[in-house]
Amino acid sequence: MSAEDLEKYETDMELQLYREYRDVVGLFSHVVETERRFYLTNAVDLQVRTTESGETFFEVTMSDAWVWDMYRPARFVKNVRVVTFKDVNVEELAKSDIELPKDSGF
Repeated sequence: MSAEDLEKYETDMELQLYREYRDVVGLFSHVVETERRFYLTNAVDLQVRTTESGETFFEVTMSDAWVWDMYRPARFVKNVRVVTFKDVNVEELAKSDIELPKDSGF
C-alpha cells in the first residue's frame, strides 16, 4: 500500500466517521472530551480523586456512549470508565447546539 493509498483510506474513514457522528449526535445529551478520546453520552459521572501522595486524577464513568475513533469496529459502547491525570471536559448539549446544517457538503 502506497502512502497515497493510505492517505486516501484515512480520509475516507474520517469522512465516514463524521457522517456517523452527524447521524447520531442528536441522540445524546453530553459531550465528554479526554486526552485520548471524544465521547457522546447520555449519562456521565465525573469524580475527582486524590492519590495517597496528593496527586489529583479524574475518574469518568459513562453509559450508552458513542466513541469518536475511526479505528474501532464498534463505536457504540454500553459502559465506559476512564481514569486520567489529564484534563477532562464535560459539556451538556443544548438541542440548538447539536443541529448540523443540512447542506454541509458531506
